[in-house]
Amino acid sequence: MIDFTVAIPTYNGASRLPLVLEKLTQQTQIEFLNWEVIVIDNNSTDETGNLIKNYQKQWSFPFALHYYFESQQGLAFARAKAIQKAQGKYVGFLDDDNIPALDWVYQAFQFGENYPRAGAYGGQIHAKFEVPPPENFDKIIGFLAIRERGNTSNLYQPEVLSLPTGAGLVVRSKVWKTCLPEKPLLSGRTENSLVCGSDWEPLLYMYKAGWEIWYNAAMHIDHLIPAQRLEDDYLLSLIHSSCLTFFPLRMLVTPVWKKPLVLVRTILGNLYKAILYRLQYGNKVQEDIIAKCELQIYLSRISSFFYFLKLKIQGV
Repeated sequence: MIDFTVAIPTYNGASRLPLVLEKLTQQTQIEFLNWEVIVIDNNSTDETGNLIKNYQKQWSFPFALHYYFESQQGLAFARAKAIQKAQGKYVGFLDDDNIPALDWVYQAFQFGENYPRAGAYGGQIHAKFEVPPPENFDKIIGFLAIRERGNTSNLYQPEVLSLPTGAGLVVRSKVWKTCLPEKPLLSGRTENSLVCGSDWEPLLYMYKAGWEIWYNAAMHIDHLIPAQRLEDDYLLSLIHSSCLTFFPLRMLVTPVWKKPLVLVRTILGNLYKAILYRLQYGNKVQEDIIAKCELQIYLSRISSFFYFLKLKIQGV
């Protein structure tokens, strides 16, 4: 049996994948592991497929490199294909802009062995900016999948949507297969949409089934963030798209009796916060991108209720 699978979903990642693969070939402390790497090509239009096939021809490492194609666009579908094809007891997801530390595979495997009730866990994700971010960027940095919760491992709180990001996430493959419905509520990011939430949906199903979700402080990844991801339009779109799934995800873990209260807090609570924020910061909201983004959080959480209704109308 394979102990561990590193799964890399990618869309047009030909220019980014070589560095990720290089770091995986340099992993340490894994001589005792039987592991593999799989690349899930999510309908790329660049040379991703040819790149991996060329790597396979020259591959001389003791772990296998596999390539699979997923034509249905969306990160959720790419990850589902990865789970389907992975042979490992654990599956660790890396995005094509995630550079793992040289002991990442070892730390990921060892944590799962040490914490048998952990259905999924994520580690530390550090930002590596191509250009310096705006002042006070730490207020919204979490939207770029950055996680730094200290050097002590601890439990997340899924009931309030405190969860690890999908970048660097490790799951027990049997738990994923057992807990997740065949059709996900959210499809995840695509070429034309930043609507996410597919990172968290599987974790909420695991949590509802009684599994723990952990932060593993010993796992480290550098997340490469290009300049265009700091542009105003991108940040505002990312935050809006991320917050659209706030209410649908809350509904997955909220008891029936409490759902009306969550609805009131989502609409009226965030409306109150938005008005208060606008009054407090005045014209700064128009001039400062971080202030704009913070206001956008409240407005988009209100919109998340109507997005939930849209999903229900569509029969999701």
